[in-house]
Amino acid sequence: MNKSNLTTNIIYIIILVFLGISVYTYFNFDSNQQEEGTISQIAYEVKQNNISKIEVDGNKVVAKYKNNDNEIKAYKENSVGLHDYGIIPEKVEIDVKDDSRNAIWGTILSILLPFVLIAGLLYFMLKQAQGGNMKAMSFGKTSARLFTGKKKITFNDVAGLKESKEELEEVVDFLKNPKKYKKLGADIPKGTLLVGPPGCGKTLLAKAVAGEAGVPFYSLSASEFVEMFVGVGASRVRDLFKKAKRNAPALIFVDELDAVGRQRGTGLGGSHDEREQTLNQILVEMDGFETEENVIVIAATNRPDVLDPALLRPGRFDRQVVVNLPDKKEREEILNIHGKNKPLDKDINFEKIAASTAGLSGADLRNIVNEAAILAAKKDSNKVTQLDLQHSIEKVLLGPEKKSRVLNEKEKQITAFHEAGHAIVGHVLPGCEDVHKISIVSRGRALGYTWSLPKEDIHLYSKSKFQDQIAQLLAGRAAEKIIFKETTTGAENDMKEASKLARNMVTVYGMSDKIGPQTLGQREELVFLGRELGEHKNYSEKVASIIDDEITKIIRDAEKKAEEILANKKITLDKVAHKLLKDETIDEKTFSKMLN
Repeated sequence: MNKSNLTTNIIYIIILVFLGISVYTYFNFDSNQQEEGTISQIAYEVKQNNISKIEVDGNKVVAKYKNNDNEIKAYKENSVGLHDYGIIPEKVEIDVKDDSRNAIWGTILSILLPFVLIAGLLYFMLKQAQGGNMKAMSFGKTSARLFTGKKKITFNDVAGLKESKEELEEVVDFLKNPKKYKKLGADIPKGTLLVGPPGCGKTLLAKAVAGEAGVPFYSLSASEFVEMFVGVGASRVRDLFKKAKRNAPALIFVDELDAVGRQRGTGLGGSHDEREQTLNQILVEMDGFETEENVIVIAATNRPDVLDPALLRPGRFDRQVVVNLPDKKEREEILNIHGKNKPLDKDINFEKIAASTAGLSGADLRNIVNEAAILAAKKDSNKVTQLDLQHSIEKVLLGPEKKSRVLNEKEKQITAFHEAGHAIVGHVLPGCEDVHKISIVSRGRALGYTWSLPKEDIHLYSKSKFQDQIAQLLAGRAAEKIIFKETTTGAENDMKEASKLARNMVTVYGMSDKIGPQTLGQREELVFLGRELGEHKNYSEKVASIIDDEITKIIRDAEKKAEEILANKKITLDKVAHKLLKDETIDEKTFSKMLN
């Protein structure tokens, strides 16, 4: 019996006890309102022949009148009888009640009630103690969840990731036909590590492997191993592999492996660090003395660089499957899967949506389709339209509209020229993406935005492309200088991004002629915490000065380029800004016509 059922039973017992007391009180309570009197008064009424019946209950005497339903109640002494007052059966009907039964039940109830309550309390305390002991006994047991397969997921439910699925199909085939491989002396890798950014489908791939293979599938997060007590995590690892071996062939999926798999020897936690104990047990279970069981471990992580080298050696997680962000074609497939069970308008064009969502993961795309359905429901629409999808993209990427943020006329003018500057420079420079939309409607923390979209997925960036992008970032500030002869705080985030990009060009990508092709600055981090704590300078102060000069030169040149473009197109700048002030939003087609 669990704790909730026990508490419910105790409540029922208490209710029944009080109900019994209430019933007892009810049947022993005088329902009629009676007149208080004396025995002498009752004797007088008997002599006057006004009384029809007298009821005697112990020392209580109740007399009922003949002519009405009224009663008179009095009390006599226990040692005195009614005949002492002249009340005899010959004159009136006398009914003497036997109250011994009620007295016995009252006595029994008053004796048993405390014992019942004490017994119930003891029972509750014993059950609590027993439940605590059971928890203590199961403290070292694994909390892995067994995938029942009620909603079977296969590789057909995973859009894109063609190469990743091909790698995992070998695992599926081994789980289905292990003899085929063992006959030729082939050993399938016991550990497969799924590596990729968050939301790319690593967990979904593991579920698909289990669904395709049709074997027991144990799933848990690596953090569920670790407790504050040393040795508990190792005990849970042993219990997990013991269960999987009993049901072999079986599959174990460990999500976020870096929670326990980080590099050992950091000096944090001492020699008896619980995380290291857990990691050691995982290493032993995966490639220890007992290596014949058909148990395959699939793990997922976003940080393969912090994992212990012993985890990645042959015999353990020696096969790494990289799960990348989807390309345009894969994004379209993902959108089709997530839109399958939604009422979509016939004019929906997922190809266009896929083209405008470069760099988004599968989880982001699922969120976009879901937000579009929510927007359609808010409008009481029966179908999800292309416009709903476009608005949901803006909401996910840029944040929700903040129409309550009202700008004064001066601020609206500055914002309009600022965004117009971004858009014009982005349209003119070849290294910038196409301008998709311009708006001065506030979204998130921005007062306005210029939304640019790439024509295709980009994997390599050139120096000229970076320079053009920095120029576009600084174009809003340049427009403010040209029109208003001063700058505002609206370019804060633009300058931050431009400075970061310029520094990476010099110190990371080797795009400075003075510095040359070398990477400067060594990032340091505590492996145990997994956070980047700073950057170690592996260069002299003289080189640091050159770096600063090169970054300043890149930013100055980009700013000058933006100012020259906007000065030559001042009429167009004014036209676009006034159009924004009038309509608040300009789409791609309208913007192209204005510039042409």
